[in-house]
Amino acid sequence: MPLNPTSPSPVLPAAATIAGEAVLGSSGRRRLDSVDLLRGLVMVIMALDHVREWFTNVKFSPTDLTQTTPALFLTRWVTHSCAPTFVFLAGTAAYLSLSRGKSRRELSIFLLTRGMWLVILELTLLQWIFRFNFDYNDSMSALVFWALGWSMVALAGLVFLPLPVITGFGMSLILFHNLFDTVRPESLGAWRWLWMVLHQPGILEPRPGVHFLVAYPLVPWVGVMAVGYAFGQLLILEPERRCTVLRWLGAGVTLVFLILRAWNHYGDARPWSTQSNGLLTALSFLNCSKYPPSLLFLLMTLGPAILFLSWADHPLTAAGRWVVTFGRVPFFYYVSHLFLIHVLAVLFAAVKHGTVAFLFQTSLTDFPANPPAGYGYGLPVVYLVWIALILMLTPACRWFANLKARRKDPWLSYL
Repeated sequence: MPLNPTSPSPVLPAAATIAGEAVLGSSGRRRLDSVDLLRGLVMVIMALDHVREWFTNVKFSPTDLTQTTPALFLTRWVTHSCAPTFVFLAGTAAYLSLSRGKSRRELSIFLLTRGMWLVILELTLLQWIFRFNFDYNDSMSALVFWALGWSMVALAGLVFLPLPVITGFGMSLILFHNLFDTVRPESLGAWRWLWMVLHQPGILEPRPGVHFLVAYPLVPWVGVMAVGYAFGQLLILEPERRCTVLRWLGAGVTLVFLILRAWNHYGDARPWSTQSNGLLTALSFLNCSKYPPSLLFLLMTLGPAILFLSWADHPLTAAGRWVVTFGRVPFFYYVSHLFLIHVLAVLFAAVKHGTVAFLFQTSLTDFPANPPAGYGYGLPVVYLVWIALILMLTPACRWFANLKARRKDPWLSYL
């Protein structure tokens, strides 16, 4: 079976756009729905974490083992797979887009423009959605669109290199970036800002009084997208072989996580430790670092994601078709769900507290900032709001997915 993405093949997926479009079979006969299903699933789960942030009455980190409960910890932990899987599949979609005749130059231009578009949106539209005001003078945040956009920009250059070089580059960033965890930005003098952008999360001050939170340093995310690009070659394999390879690869990645985590000497700045009981010890074992994503964090999330792709490579059920809808419109879904969560938070606050000013805020790290006493709800309400949110988003996402299926306007590939 040829692995050259420009070579014809009866099982070669014929279309996939960056970070959003489903994968089509040759001549558009059949979609490789497992990719859209995985993307849609992680996006639905992602909404749970964002609802929790806006609606919770908990004032501590859900992963703080000295205060959390198993239910709260797992509510947060299950959403860890979202960002790595989304960035990984964005790289995969880039590789697969070559199969429908797009040249490397065309792909590079698209990645460059799409990536810069996402960075601009991160610093404008997404700031407003989180704040509901336009006061960006004293603080801004670099979150997931920042990492996704700059990773696409990096991949725009990498696509001209041989695939083994791209694979090695991406794997090197993932495997070895934790070797530099002890390097502190303060030790680099004038280059402090660059180290924080690349490796160490924190708050920059470009000029007095202006603060810029870098929550998603770029190095590991660029590696994730590059490896996702290389992973695309496996999805053009004949279906039975593809499932076998993905099953072994996913199991292998997960096993490496278990071995390295048990060893407890490399791959994460947060070692696990024996707790007061077995359950808390297990949670400590799973409590890997997300900011930036450690090697173990990425192994823990991407291994099961690859296993899921091997399991899901079969005809969809009705529930699967519903989830796939979200996977086909990820940008539309992401922006819409954040806006709707913030609107719902304002409505809940108006009814319960009679004030909403604290939800129109400029905090870099707290959403919401300085809430009134008694604000927020327990996990049962959080889960109910999450379910209601997904149901409310379904008609709009289905409409937009149908629109993108009917029309091939170039601008739609940017939404």
